[in-house]
Amino acid sequence: MSVRAPYDIVPKMRPLSPRRSGVVGVLEIGTSKIVCLIARLKPRDSSMTLRRRSHAIEVLGVGHTSAHGIKGGTVADMERAEHAIRRAVDAAERMAGAQIASVIVSMAGGRLGSEHFNAEIELPEPAVAEGDIRRVLDAASTFAVGDGRAVLHALPVSYTIDGVTGIAEPRGMLGRRLGVDLHVISADASAVRNLLLCVERCHLGVEAMVAAPYAAALSALADDESELGTVLIDFGAGTTTVAVVVNGHCVHVDGIAVGGQHITNDVARGLSTRLADAERLKSLHGGVIAVSADEREMLTVPAISEDQRDLPRAVPKSRLLQIIRPRVEEIVELIRDRLVASGHAADAGRRIVLTGGASQLTGHAELVGQILGPQIGSLVRVGRPLGISRLPEAVRGASFAVAAGLLVYPQVAGLEHFEARRRRVSHAGSDGYFSRVGHWLREAF
Repeated sequence: MSVRAPYDIVPKMRPLSPRRSGVVGVLEIGTSKIVCLIARLKPRDSSMTLRRRSHAIEVLGVGHTSAHGIKGGTVADMERAEHAIRRAVDAAERMAGAQIASVIVSMAGGRLGSEHFNAEIELPEPAVAEGDIRRVLDAASTFAVGDGRAVLHALPVSYTIDGVTGIAEPRGMLGRRLGVDLHVISADASAVRNLLLCVERCHLGVEAMVAAPYAAALSALADDESELGTVLIDFGAGTTTVAVVVNGHCVHVDGIAVGGQHITNDVARGLSTRLADAERLKSLHGGVIAVSADEREMLTVPAISEDQRDLPRAVPKSRLLQIIRPRVEEIVELIRDRLVASGHAADAGRRIVLTGGASQLTGHAELVGQILGPQIGSLVRVGRPLGISRLPEAVRGASFAVAAGLLVYPQVAGLEHFEARRRRVSHAGSDGYFSRVGHWLREAF
């Protein structure tokens, strides 16, 4: 165990001032697709809907392409992943008519995990001051993290004054002792380093790295859902990740390295067809709840070889659903067991929001409700990005919730606590590519 979290691995951005506009570039690096969005964030009236957001988001450019060199949300082939990232960024820059020097990056792999740390200090004066809050957060930050882990987020969840819990804003309150509950989200340091290195090789600085389920929750949850308690499950291609949000705070994240790509592999094996054709069948006809008509509806399954004598076959749609459902059940049951074991299932408020490409399978929400209902919640909906203007129709669905959440993140970056020595990452000069590579090598070895 290493005392004090390795803050110096993951870049952290300065919060965007509520009174200033800015242009932001974000990069979602997934197993099946890479998405780059460029948007302008402009201050807005706090009386508008989604009151937690300080800025309106206007998308200027969108670029997305098939991912290569990424497996389970982490880099498996540096060169192929770099080329795919370059294509997505280039498409977004062309559409926006502007170039970006840095991006906010999502992290879905690396065995995301959560821990809570508590600290308490004596107050020198009766009223809680800004300096007291910094001191108690610093005290909570002296936690022990496992070797080889990197901290992505350190989120104050709530404060206590003289043992009174559930205080959201302690400034100015009277008491003798101030305590804090700090939620720390971490990932494998090697996975973080390689993802950062891959983006830097594209001559892009990294402003921040955001856990994928946290990003999805930022974009897809309405204010009341965040307040009352909701479990968000992001069904990605290589990973399925989860975030629990209650009282407006993310209190737990987790993830498993099983996702929609595993469903595609099952279909390809079960129907003896190519992966591309299996993905098309899954996307167009896939589902998890069969009806009687599915026995009569026939699907054409292309042959796996290019031999003209190997003809396409016709199979009933019910056969496709019989292949898909067991894998989806396995994923949902794994998530259920992890949530129950974490102790955060009770925080869900009986509500579940699904994002990610695999969440759009027919009947998926109903199946999730059946499996998770007894322990977590049966009110299930498929989420989509909320409150983002000029978002093209093709990227308004649940598949793009993580990318959209990265655009929201600059508005909440100021909620996190990190050591004062953290500094903003620069694309050029002494903080550039070669300097960071040398720093990572020193840290790793």
